[in-house]
Amino acid sequence: MAPLRIAVVGSGPAGAFCAQILTEDTDHEVRVDVFERLPTPFGLVRYGVAPDHQKIKSIVASLTEIFENPSVRFLGNVTVGSDITMDELRAHYDAVILASGAPLDRRLGTPGEDLSGVVAARNFVSWYSGHPDATFDTSVLTAERAVVVGVGNVALDVARMLVRTPDELRRTDVPEHVIDTLAGHSVREVCVVGRRGPEHAKFTNKEFLELAEVEGADVIVSPDDLALSQEARAGTRPATARLLASLQKVADRRPQGRPRSIRFLFNRTPVEFVGDTSVSAVRLAHTTRPEVVEDLPTGLVLPAVGYRGAALSGVPFDDASGTIPHRDARVLDGERVLPGLYAVGWVKRGPSGVIGTNRLCASETTAALLADAPDLSGKGSGPAGVDALLRLRGVAVVDWSRWRAIEAAEVARGEATGRTRVKLYDRNEMLLAAGAAT
Repeated sequence: MAPLRIAVVGSGPAGAFCAQILTEDTDHEVRVDVFERLPTPFGLVRYGVAPDHQKIKSIVASLTEIFENPSVRFLGNVTVGSDITMDELRAHYDAVILASGAPLDRRLGTPGEDLSGVVAARNFVSWYSGHPDATFDTSVLTAERAVVVGVGNVALDVARMLVRTPDELRRTDVPEHVIDTLAGHSVREVCVVGRRGPEHAKFTNKEFLELAEVEGADVIVSPDDLALSQEARAGTRPATARLLASLQKVADRRPQGRPRSIRFLFNRTPVEFVGDTSVSAVRLAHTTRPEVVEDLPTGLVLPAVGYRGAALSGVPFDDASGTIPHRDARVLDGERVLPGLYAVGWVKRGPSGVIGTNRLCASETTAALLADAPDLSGKGSGPAGVDALLRLRGVAVVDWSRWRAIEAAEVARGEATGRTRVKLYDRNEMLLAAGAAT
């Protein structure tokens, strides 16, 4: 039997784990081509995990082993939908797995959300992570107070990055221009707003403890926000109880007079972003006392309330959930299964879980694909046709060796400045380093 030829769209953990599981299967010979619109692999591990979380980023070593398998090809700088269409992929491969993640932001639906100065946290994260498509307007950093809406791990990442010292940032791979900008910004107070009480916070105790020990900022929690009823406190899970205990320790300690501060405001929901063309305040209603409304002056609001998937041309999409409709990972058009088309990761289940969650998700998706293998084998005409189309269209494909050249350039840039590594963030510069510029 000829090997199964599989295309995976997206090189983040979910797509990479699919490639790993498929090529390790002993009952089928499988070849996997992983398509990525950026010149760089690893998805949100590279562009979403905070730069100061090097332990989490160490998963890159394991992901690298996957892409160095001779049965796996990396095709970076290829946008599915324009450089190559979904119909063309489906014609040339036996099956296609969609692992395109959740690149868009969830919106709050709050009046004034489109004012200048209200910037999705993802834009800020992309900028400080060196994403080549980042569109963050650094002029908003002239505000003295930033308001982060949301109490998940991303909200804490954003708050922490706003108060990190330049020395702390230089222990990471953050581009130098980002460090220079953050070193000179005007933000002195970061308010983290939670629409419910601290018992409902989505950030982990580990994340909070790390935030509480930042060098350049006092972390402030009001004891009043921690005044849970005995019934509510008794019903909390052990992880929640540990987080509440950590919050209480911070609430009990005195501020040290550091140059910046991070203040938590629980049980408050934004009902309006106030301003004419630019935001000047966030109007907050107390969720436990709806009659109490306060205006919090600010020139920068960073909503961090989650991500959502984006529609792919030629693929059914559920706009309400921001996911691809599926049954057991098989993509659905209405109630009809589209043969040879599968979904995995956040575009399949929504933006939830940790990196390891994507391994389980990949196991479910690949199990469905391999169960269908007898009906899939030989359906595609072969990836050589895709290679020919990309050459004909002048697409500067970044293969694995060219990605390694980008990586070497980043390490060299780090060594030149006394750092371990400094990310390249300009796409043209990446392609030049890769030797793939057209």
